[in-house]
Amino acid sequence: MGWILLAHGLSSRSFVLADRPVKTRLALISGVLLLALIGAIIFSVSNGSSDISYGDVARILLKGMGVPGMGEFPDAQMRIVHMVRLPRALIGVLVGAALAVAGATMQGIFRNPLADPGIIGVSAGGALGAVLAVTSGLAVASLWTLPLCAFGGAMVAATVVYLLSLVNGRTQVATLLLGGVALNSFLSAGTSAVLLLAADYGEVQAILAWIIGGLRGRGQPHLDVIVLPILLCIVLLYAFSRDLNLLLLGEETAQGLGVNVGRTRFALLALATLVAATAVSVAGGIGFIGLIVPHAVRLVVGPDHRVLLPASALGGAVFLVIGDTVARLVLRPAELQVGLITAMLGGPFFLFLLWRSRRQMFSL
Repeated sequence: MGWILLAHGLSSRSFVLADRPVKTRLALISGVLLLALIGAIIFSVSNGSSDISYGDVARILLKGMGVPGMGEFPDAQMRIVHMVRLPRALIGVLVGAALAVAGATMQGIFRNPLADPGIIGVSAGGALGAVLAVTSGLAVASLWTLPLCAFGGAMVAATVVYLLSLVNGRTQVATLLLGGVALNSFLSAGTSAVLLLAADYGEVQAILAWIIGGLRGRGQPHLDVIVLPILLCIVLLYAFSRDLNLLLLGEETAQGLGVNVGRTRFALLALATLVAATAVSVAGGIGFIGLIVPHAVRLVVGPDHRVLLPASALGGAVFLVIGDTVARLVLRPAELQVGLITAMLGGPFFLFLLWRSRRQMFSL
């Protein structure tokens, strides 16, 4: 276990549940986080321009699930819950879970707690794709034009970084990270140039809102599109949890234990990119969830990805749903983008991790 602790720059005293069997840890943390998620959803659906009591929201949700004896409610409340607030909360669940699982996977691949999906250009590529869709007028053609352009930009950027990292058919981690930094700078410059040239103030506002990231205006159509890709990618990533554990031992050791390192790393990067790009295509560039949540969860459950991945998914869902609700309420009736909330929390947290991990980083 010592190699894992060193790879993540953590102290063994940090793990509260690490000595328990895997199934026990998974059941305990999943149960706690599921209860927290249910509470976060009720909290989110209850609060808005017209508040609905927590008890009424719980009964409306149970009634929608077919539970008898929940009473009658005004049609206006039923529409607000089922057509407006619940779909937005569920999108928050999926997006938060996707970004957190992608972050946990990236940290496992690179053996670095500072890694997240943005490191290989997912967010920057998605931002440029969305910006081009808005400024070219394509975004008004269809509800799905902007998300598709953002998804395409994210996938193209991640593919370019991956291809640049290949040396003799093998991925070089250092080259991939440096390529990601360079491409992020290039794409960000392109986005800034398009913003400066945009003549329409409304376009600039829409672009900035998308770059920051948020769930405003997202509803059932967006939920229907992202639910299957995100859930499928999370399940497939969990299937690689044993391989992720072995990769933490180092490439040579993992290869000796039966892991095809090149193929496994490619599959993990592809799935993590796909799930993050799907989230970014709908919610914009919400940052730091892939950094904060896996690290915080790892402190509690340990680095075993068989527990870490599902716990990160649930933790990311709770984090984003609560963050989005706070963003809606803090300046009510105005609404902040949830990306601002995550950035204000994530920036100091990243600096703390950087300071804490500096010795391990320079010793690699």
